Amino acid sequence: MDVLVNPTPKLHGEIQALSSKNYTTRYLLVAALAEGTSTILYPAHSEDSDAMRRCIRDLGAVIEEDEEKMVITGFGRNPRDVKELDVGNAGAVLRFLMAVAALCPEVTFVNRYPDSLGKRPHDDLIDALGQLGVEVEHQSGRLPITIRGGKAKGGKIRVSGSVSSQYLSALLFLTPLLAEDSEIEVLHDLKSKVVVGQTLEVLEQAGIVIEASDDLMHYRIAGGQSYTAKNYVVQGDYPGSAAILAAAAVTRSDVTLHRLEEHSKQGERAIVDVLRAMEVPLTHEGGVVRVQGNGKLKALEFDGDKATDAVLAMVAAAVFAEGTSRFYDVENLRYKECDRITDYLNELRKAGANVEERQSEIIVHGRPEGVEGGVEINAHYDHRVIMALTVVGLRAKQPIRIRDAHHVAKSYPQYFDHLQALGANVEWIR
Repeated sequence: MDVLVNPTPKLHGEIQALSSKNYTTRYLLVAALAEGTSTILYPAHSEDSDAMRRCIRDLGAVIEEDEEKMVITGFGRNPRDVKELDVGNAGAVLRFLMAVAALCPEVTFVNRYPDSLGKRPHDDLIDALGQLGVEVEHQSGRLPITIRGGKAKGGKIRVSGSVSSQYLSALLFLTPLLAEDSEIEVLHDLKSKVVVGQTLEVLEQAGIVIEASDDLMHYRIAGGQSYTAKNYVVQGDYPGSAAILAAAAVTRSDVTLHRLEEHSKQGERAIVDVLRAMEVPLTHEGGVVRVQGNGKLKALEFDGDKATDAVLAMVAAAVFAEGTSRFYDVENLRYKECDRITDYLNELRKAGANVEERQSEIIVHGRPEGVEGGVEINAHYDHRVIMALTVVGLRAKQPIRIRDAHHVAKSYPQYFDHLQALGANVEWIR
C-alpha cells in the first residue's frame, strides 16, 4: 500500500513512544538461550521482533504472551533440530541467529526478500564462524545460507567491524555457550559502537561475563557460561521516535513523547541533542520529551555513526534548516535494507530537496522556504526511508505519495496512526 502525505502546518498531542526494537530482539534471544522462564515487559511488536519470536519458537522456545508481556521458556544451549528458518527481512535477526545456528546440526536461512535482505552481504560473519569450525554454505555471502554447526569451538576470532557491528554482536551471543574460552579481535573499524554497548548491556543483565576493552575492539569470553532466566523491561525506542520528533521540529507543534529515558544507551538518543543544536525548542525531563516547534531550524554538522538509525530523520529535518548541514561517518548506511545514502537522497531530490552525497557523507543545503513536493517517490522497501520521507512530505507545498509505505511495519507498525493522532494529514492509498 502507498501513503499520501499532505502538507500539515501544525502537530499537537501526546503519544507513548514505541518500545525499542533493538532491546526487544536482544531480550528475546537471551531469554531463548536461557534454561528457565523469563518475562519481557512491554516488548515491541514489529516485523523484526515478530521474526525473532517466530524463529526462537521454531528453535524450541515456548512463548506465552498478552498485551503487556511475553513469558519465554528457553532452550539453553540445545536448540531444536530444524531444517529452515525464515527471518523475513530482518538483517539483525538473521545475523544473530546465524551464530546461534552453530549450535544446530544444519539450518538453512531462506531468502524471502531477494530485493532487500537478499542483496545484503554477510561475508565477515561467515568468515568469523569459519574460524570457530562452523561450515557455512552461501551465495557469494548472501542468502540462502546454510549453517552446519554442532561442533563449534572457541578460540581466537578475528571479525571485521567496518560494515556492521551486528557480526560482533552475533559472536558475543554465541561464544559464552561454547566449551572453550574465546578471544575476539575486531579488525579495521567498528561501526555503531553504541549498539554494541546495548548488546553488552543485555548480556550482562542475562548473567553473562565478558571482558571488553575500553575501545570495544578486543574481548575475552569465558566458555561454559549459562544464560540466566530473568525479568526484563523494554525501554522506549529512540530510532522510531526520531522521525516523530523531526516531524514536530519542522512544523508548528506542541508534541510530547513519553517513555524516552534521558540516560539510555541507545545512540539514537542523540536526536534530542541534534534538534537542540538546530535551535528547536524542546525539553527532556523524567523520560518525557516535549517539542514546541516553530518550523525554524539551524544547520549543523554531526557524526552519524553515533546514531545510525536516526540519521535519515535528522537529514529530513535539515532539509528545512537555514544553512548547510553535514552528516559524516555514515558509510554503513549503504549496507542497510537499501543504500540509505544514494537511494534516499535520490528520492529527496524528487521532492525538491537540495542534497549531495559523498561515500560516507550526506550534505544538505537547507531550504527554509520548503520544498515543492507533488511527486510519487520510492521508499525502496525501507522502513527508515519511509518515516524520513514522511517528515519531508509534511512540510512540502504539495502532497507526496510514498510507494509501498506499509513496509514501515518492519519497525514501527503504528507510525502513521501516531502521526494521525498528532494531526498529520496522511492517508493510505491502495
